[in-house]
Amino acid sequence: MFSLKHRLFVSASGILVLAALHDTARSAGAATAGRVQTPDRVVASGHKPHAKSALQAQNKENIDVTSNRQSVSLSVDGGGGMMRRETAAYSVQTVTKQFIDQKSPTSSVLDLVKTMPSLNVSSADTSGMHGGGIESRGLTDADMAILLDGVPASSAGYIDQNVDSENLERISVSPGASALEAPVTTSAGGVMREETLTPSHRMGGTMDFSYGTNNLSREFLRLQSGDIGNTGVRFYVSGSHTHARQWMGAGTNDRQHIDFGLQKDFQNASSVKLYFSWNNNQIMVDNYATEEQFKAYKHTGAGYNHSGYSTTGGNDNYWKNNISHFNTVFLVMPVHVVLSRKLTLDVTPYFYDALGWDSWGIGQSSAGQYSLGNGSALPGGQQLVQAWNAYSQPDVGVTAKLGYDIDSHNHFSVGYWYANNFSKIGFPINVSYSGATTPGNPHTALYTADGKRALAGLTNTGYEIHSIFVQDEARYLHNKLRINAGFKFMMTNYWMKNLLASSSTSNAHLGANSTVPLPQLSISYDIDDHSQVYVHGEGDFRQPDPSAIQAVTGMPKNQYSIKEELGYRYHDKYVMLDLSLFNYNITNRLMSTYLGGGVFGTANAGNQTVRGFDLMVAARPIHHFSPYASFEYLHATLDSNVPYGGSYLRTKGHEAPMAPKVMANFGLSYDDTHFFGNFALHYASSQSVTLTGDQRMPGYVTDSLSVGYRFKPFSFLKSPTFKMNFQNLTGAVVRTGPVGIATNATQGQLLDGTTLAAGSGAQFYVLPRFSMTGTISTDF
Repeated sequence: MFSLKHRLFVSASGILVLAALHDTARSAGAATAGRVQTPDRVVASGHKPHAKSALQAQNKENIDVTSNRQSVSLSVDGGGGMMRRETAAYSVQTVTKQFIDQKSPTSSVLDLVKTMPSLNVSSADTSGMHGGGIESRGLTDADMAILLDGVPASSAGYIDQNVDSENLERISVSPGASALEAPVTTSAGGVMREETLTPSHRMGGTMDFSYGTNNLSREFLRLQSGDIGNTGVRFYVSGSHTHARQWMGAGTNDRQHIDFGLQKDFQNASSVKLYFSWNNNQIMVDNYATEEQFKAYKHTGAGYNHSGYSTTGGNDNYWKNNISHFNTVFLVMPVHVVLSRKLTLDVTPYFYDALGWDSWGIGQSSAGQYSLGNGSALPGGQQLVQAWNAYSQPDVGVTAKLGYDIDSHNHFSVGYWYANNFSKIGFPINVSYSGATTPGNPHTALYTADGKRALAGLTNTGYEIHSIFVQDEARYLHNKLRINAGFKFMMTNYWMKNLLASSSTSNAHLGANSTVPLPQLSISYDIDDHSQVYVHGEGDFRQPDPSAIQAVTGMPKNQYSIKEELGYRYHDKYVMLDLSLFNYNITNRLMSTYLGGGVFGTANAGNQTVRGFDLMVAARPIHHFSPYASFEYLHATLDSNVPYGGSYLRTKGHEAPMAPKVMANFGLSYDDTHFFGNFALHYASSQSVTLTGDQRMPGYVTDSLSVGYRFKPFSFLKSPTFKMNFQNLTGAVVRTGPVGIATNATQGQLLDGTTLAAGSGAQFYVLPRFSMTGTISTDF
């Protein structure tokens, strides 16, 4: 005989259902329920939310309890999906599917997180194909780990390659913390998590079509298999195509993308999820405006981007000489295995690779300088093009975590992460025939007098990581008090080899081995059913990006950060509030400098202190309206003089660059199930953009508007919808952030009294002009 235990469930309609569950069912999966494996998720691990969730006892007795997904969603979202109720013991800022679905399908992830209090986001175009940059609490996206389904994905500059917006479930940013099991090497600026769509249990699909400003057109189609028999398997496959003109200057941009998602569920709550994507981009390598170019554009309308013509002998700025062409593939497969009532195993292998180039004009050839592949000499006065060519950039890794319930209060986990990142980067030189050239084209390839391929450089950069971590999550006082303590130890070997240099050549090989201890402690306490307080502290680091190591003359040191957060949360059926106070102490600050042609370098810039607070407030629907507001105050300073040219820059005590002191956001959403809309406003105050503090960017305001209507189902069209999305409603001409950090703009003096020559200053992202996108869509 099986002993029976009784449990009380509350359905979405408030009806109490008494369910008798066998102990065998409890041992299969209930041991993991209630253990929040990923702190920033509301849903307990071990049980995935379905459109209709079923709690089923095993063997002879089956009792199904269904819940309404809409009701569950509304219980944790506020501000029309611009804020989510969080329970983690550190700051988490989330936008959900409700908000994502109101925005244009062309929106990149950067476009979707612009209203988060800790982020100042710059986008380079209106079509979502160019990526952009992020400033976060005095740091940048180079300091931030961007994860897709829990593993490393494309950086902010190429974030459009990761996933189509229709296949995003939510986007979360933890600006001051990273989970110990997260496979990250750049978590000083926190972690951005993109969560992909879980395949539906029902067969069907989704399609949409968008058309807008700058001859934008986009088509998207997703097909869902639904449950395949009794296998527990379901999947979806989707494809999209986007095409648009440059919003400024000549040239066109084109993107093709495929997503594939698969889910396999087992009766004991084990699961396997697989996500695969392929992306092909052929887009412009933008010119970024200097301060003088921006002012000329603002006051006279003179553009600063690429030209639409090629003059006799060539034109460096001709748009066909400045192309980025990349193919990327991404694969991740999280596996969750329930081994016993108390023991679980999570294994997540992943693979990423990018092949392609960014090209730019480098002037004209001299007679006899180069020869073509057929041996004939290249005449003088021919247009030359150089490329940053990624022959291969594979990033391969796996994480494994074993979780064990020691007792009713303690959950212990131990894990391991292995990663191998390799980048073979070349700088081939080609001749451009009317701009129709690619680095791999044998008809345009050039050779030097000794018969070797004309290369300005060829490097092999990368790293190998071995990391172990242990942590314990303890819960007391009826789960009101939660303490999570852990330790992560990372061992990294990274290198840069100059493949064109001999072993006797200076800097032919740079390498380093580093070990980094990363402790972490968080404590949260639920004061009552509405209020929570928390404190969090951790050590984080950032190692130099391998693809940027080739651009410097020495191996930069690892950046290390000690970070603390103190927070308070409140929620009831009307409103949600989240307040987070933070303090960072950073040593060996790594700064990203823009070198042109889409290439960035990395250098150490002393120590830095960051202090401030974030505040978010959102209401649940009031007569269909859902307001949202957020505010950040930031005080970031450089704490040391930065080495420069045998002396030091006078930087100690200066305001840190790329750290606006005040940011604020306001949003208002409306949804009555038919009509819906969202208005969002973002403000960022002025900021320093050079290390010496001699150049500043003024504050600015941006805005966006979404309006739409959902029609009643008709025939096989389950949710016919029309929406309009508007960006930069006022047509403001403003700069939204610098592209990397400059040393100085004006002449100055070094610490030893020698003269610091005037520099070029920073280059800037400029807010694209007013744009409009219309979209028709439906499920079927």
